[in-house]
Amino acid sequence: MNESELKLLWQSANETLERSLQINKNNADEITRLKVQHVLASMKPTKVFILMLGIIWVIGLGSILSNFIDKISLFFVFSAAIQLLLTAIAIGIYVYQLDLINKIDFSEPVLTIQEKVSKLSISTLNATRLLFLQLPVWTTFYWNEQMFAGNNGLLWILQGIVTLLFVYLALWLFVNIKYENRNKKWFQLIFRGKEWQPILQSMEFLDQLKQYQE
Repeated sequence: MNESELKLLWQSANETLERSLQINKNNADEITRLKVQHVLASMKPTKVFILMLGIIWVIGLGSILSNFIDKISLFFVFSAAIQLLLTAIAIGIYVYQLDLINKIDFSEPVLTIQEKVSKLSISTLNATRLLFLQLPVWTTFYWNEQMFAGNNGLLWILQGIVTLLFVYLALWLFVNIKYENRNKKWFQLIFRGKEWQPILQSMEFLDQLKQYQE
């Protein structure tokens, strides 16, 4: 075998290797995109279930307010109104999230998909932050005029402490629930399961895909 034949053989082997590497790269790209699609799709049943619960809660609590507003305590009305408002906003966020997941085109560039997953992450955090703002009103909805009329100083001191603690906790969570704290234990206790883990998994898959493409 002369030198020319060796060069042709070497060139042919290189071309075959390059084609094989390109095929493997394309396969890895496609498989990773399918993984991202699968983990994000796994969020939808949970989100739909929570969305339905939220709608039922708003309708039920709204019906109580509209039908018995002249018979119930103003404290209950105030507490329920805050819950209704925050829950309604959360419902809107969940509708936005489901629409966002459905509209993701997994054939798009990785950066485009990452941007949409980032929006999904931010909206998930915001929904949770808003819902935690409901905490204080769970300590006020049962208040009534009779409680103020009586000589219940110790009761109101205890009640005030509890309510202030819930206000502090709600505000603390509202401020500190952010992506930068995702590795902290308290954050991981709140965010786990189908509401959060698929987002982290999809981000990891997309990062791997981006690095592989580079």
